[in-house]
Amino acid sequence: MDHAGQGVVWKGVPETLLWNLYQRAFEARQPDTVLEDPKAVELVERLDYPFEENFGAPSPLLAQGQVLRVRTFDDAVRAFLREHPDGTVVNLAEGLETQFWRVNNGRARWLGVELPETAEVRRALLPDEERRRTLGRSALDLSWRDGVDASRGVLVTAQGLLMYLRPAEVRELIDGCAEGFPGGALVFDAVPRWFGERTMRGEMKTAQGYVTPPMPWALDAGELGEVRTAHPAVAEVREPPLPRGRGTYYGAVWPLLRRLPGVRNIRPTMTVMARFAPAAQGAP
Repeated sequence: MDHAGQGVVWKGVPETLLWNLYQRAFEARQPDTVLEDPKAVELVERLDYPFEENFGAPSPLLAQGQVLRVRTFDDAVRAFLREHPDGTVVNLAEGLETQFWRVNNGRARWLGVELPETAEVRRALLPDEERRRTLGRSALDLSWRDGVDASRGVLVTAQGLLMYLRPAEVRELIDGCAEGFPGGALVFDAVPRWFGERTMRGEMKTAQGYVTPPMPWALDAGELGEVRTAHPAVAEVREPPLPRGRGTYYGAVWPLLRRLPGVRNIRPTMTVMARFAPAAQGAP
């Protein structure tokens, strides 16, 4: 593999990282974009990859929906940095996400945790910097926590990760974050059960033949309370509001769906914030 961007070929889950990048870059090019992301545009232009051949022409509706989900993560990180400007943001399995360049405050530290083969590509395309580095390790190998300075606050993000894990692995990861970062928080996204079941049957595919990888873990909007039971230190679980987009659907209809019990699970994804209780006074 030529890490300068020539002939990148990823199979299985890692290829979804290229799909996500493709959607962000397409939306970022729109004159009235809902997400300024010049770094994503730059990466798509640098990579010698047949995006349209493999994924099809981008759908403006789909791309905007994908990017609005990304914005919920950006908003969560910005809120964290307002309270903890010198804190640490841990991005689990961020792939070719370019969030750092969108929300960087010039002070916080960033740690990306990637599978080794993905970490190698990311470092080649987005080299580490003084305050931003990538660790080649599975998110399920909780030893990554040893490299995190939690003294100034920690926010862990898991964008596009948990749905690809088994239910027991999701619980272990939430447990590990709750135990490792008292007073911190985890932001993740989840797909509803109907969506996960379709991926498990291989029914989610594009006309070009790209098949969405199986998603063994799913969570309906009415099941947020189950996240509270993952660990005693999970003190609060909530769904942040989706930012309003452009047009009638994303500007008016979409923001209302999360408030209507009968249709909340029609949405293909939702973002969840789990906050962890601070360590008890006098605890080690």
